[in-house]
Amino acid sequence: MQLPTIQAEIERRLLVNYRVDPDVIATWLPAPFRPQLVDGYAVAGICLIRLGSLRPMRTPPWIGLRSENAAHRVAVEWDSPDGVRTGVYIPRRDTDAMANVLLGGRVYPGEHQRARFRVSESADAVHVDYSSYDGTTAVSVDVQITERLEGSRLFANLDAASRFFEQGSVGYSATRDGCRVDGMRLNTDAWSVQAGAVTSAQSSFFDDREMFPAASAVLDCALVMRGVPVRWTALPSLRSGAAA
Repeated sequence: MQLPTIQAEIERRLLVNYRVDPDVIATWLPAPFRPQLVDGYAVAGICLIRLGSLRPMRTPPWIGLRSENAAHRVAVEWDSPDGVRTGVYIPRRDTDAMANVLLGGRVYPGEHQRARFRVSESADAVHVDYSSYDGTTAVSVDVQITERLEGSRLFANLDAASRFFEQGSVGYSATRDGCRVDGMRLNTDAWSVQAGAVTSAQSSFFDDREMFPAASAVLDCALVMRGVPVRWTALPSLRSGAAA
C-alpha cells in the first residue's frame, strides 16, 4: 500500500549539475526514457537533500523523520498518450535513515541504499560528502552561495535554471526488479533557489571514465534550496526496459 501524499520540509537541497553527452547518458537510461536536452546537452546531477518532518499528510509534525539523502538524477522525456512528458530518472537513492531503506519502495516510492553522510554548512557555504555502505558510491561537494549564476553553459541565468528544475517535478526511480520505475510528483507553493559556485566536487559516478569518457560529463552549476515545505504524491509505475 502506498501513501497517497507525504509532506516534509526541505531544510537544505543542493543540486550539483553536469552537462553530459546525450549519446553517452542515453545508454544508461531504461525505456521509455530519453535525455531531455538543453542547448544540445543532457542534464544530469546529484541532489543532496536534508528533509525534516517527513510524514504522511494530516499527521502531527512530531512523528516526522529527519534524514540526509542523495539522489543521482537525469533530466528525461518520454512519450505518453497525452504527448511528450518531462521529468527526472533516478537510478540510485542513498540515505542515512534506516526507515527510508525499510519503507522506500514498499510504503512509498523510491528504493534507498544506506550511506554515511558528513555535512557542514553556513549561510554562505555548504559541504556535503557521503559514502554508501555497499562501497559503490561516494560524493564530496563544496559550494559557495552566490548572488548570480555564473559560468553555466546550460542556463543563461538563475531564473532559467530555476524554471527548468521546477518543471522537472516528476521523478521516476529505478527498482530492483528492473521491470518498472516508481513515480512521485513534488509539489510546493514556495519554490525558491539560490545560485551556487562549486569550489570542489568528486563523484564516483560522474568521475568514472568507463561510464563517462573524458569530457563527456562536465560540471556545470549548482543550486541551493532552503526552508521549502513540499508534498510528494505517488504516481502510477511505468513499465521499464533494461538499462546498462
